[in-house]
Amino acid sequence: MKNYETVFILNPVLSEEQMKDTVQKFTKVITDSKAEVINEEQWGLKKLAYPIQHKSTGFYNLIEFKADPDVINKLETEFRRDEAVMRFLTTALDKHAVEYNERRRKGAFNKDKKAKAKEEAAS
Repeated sequence: MKNYETVFILNPVLSEEQMKDTVQKFTKVITDSKAEVINEEQWGLKKLAYPIQHKSTGFYNLIEFKADPDVINKLETEFRRDEAVMRFLTTALDKHAVEYNERRRKGAFNKDKKAKAKEEAAS
């Protein structure tokens, strides 16, 4: 099994519940294919770099998972079928990307910012 991550942008007109249901649907496609979801993040409503379907914002989501390559075809077919998905990108991760993602999840890159914020608050 290889490591993958997929980022997809959902239509901003969805309600909070519809968005969560859609994300859950894609997570279920992954888990039903006997793959393992490692990490799931909702980055929230973000401004797009350029309009997509006459929309300037979208709900960004990330799912990191371990799966066999044939799972990717099933997942991307579901992305294409769902009208709520504006864009998606699935990437195979190499060992360096996997290590980076583990460190990022543990907060290794935010420690310096937190330390500086504590110092400023103490001043």
